[in-house]
Amino acid sequence: MPNNSALLEEISSMLIESDLFSHLPATELSAAAHYFGINRIAQDEMVFEEGDIGNFMCIVHSGNIAVINAGQNGQPVEMATLGQGRTFGEMAILDGEIRSATCKADEDSVLLTLSKEALDQMLEEHPRIGSNIIRAVAVSLSRQLHKAAGQLVDHLV
Repeated sequence: MPNNSALLEEISSMLIESDLFSHLPATELSAAAHYFGINRIAQDEMVFEEGDIGNFMCIVHSGNIAVINAGQNGQPVEMATLGQGRTFGEMAILDGEIRSATCKADEDSVLLTLSKEALDQMLEEHPRIGSNIIRAVAVSLSRQLHKAAGQLVDHLV
């Protein structure tokens, strides 16, 4: 088991490598590392299930995560596979609503996690860094929404 400073260094390095936070200074990401965790997920293990209360987001550091929704006939439908650098569950740290999909490891994976509680604590203790993290998450969600809207229009036309 790595000691606390080694773990913080590992998380900091992962944050620096993340596209989501690539525009943030390394010093801010080092400070933010205290609020993130690392989860190692085995192949076929559920990260969370559709309908669960959302209270954390994840960044895929390695591996692949399947995003699955219940289809119209109740059968699971794989909507996407998320690889290194991709985020999921971001809405949960903003609104705490129920999960809109199931996320399951397609292979052994390493995830960076940020809980809603940890984000709230970061905002209280380091408001500028916390707001930069929220801004990065909001920009990511905005890009996803624009992409999904474009795909919907393409599908309808």
